[in-house]
Amino acid sequence: MSTEEGAASSTEEMKRKFKEALEKKNAQHRTGEAHLDGDSAVHGAAAPQTRREFRRKSG
Repeated sequence: MSTEEGAASSTEEMKRKFKEALEKKNAQHRTGEAHLDGDSAVHGAAAPQTRREFRRKSG
């Protein structure tokens, strides 16, 4: 039984360590600015939008 309890406790310990590492990683990721409210400098194309016309060669 002691090996089963030891295995169970080691898996629980590993799960706890992974969870702590994930929380630490996510906390570092969230410290930066989200940039969701920022506005892009590009708003439109340089040339006016016209419909392209494709023609076959006649000769």
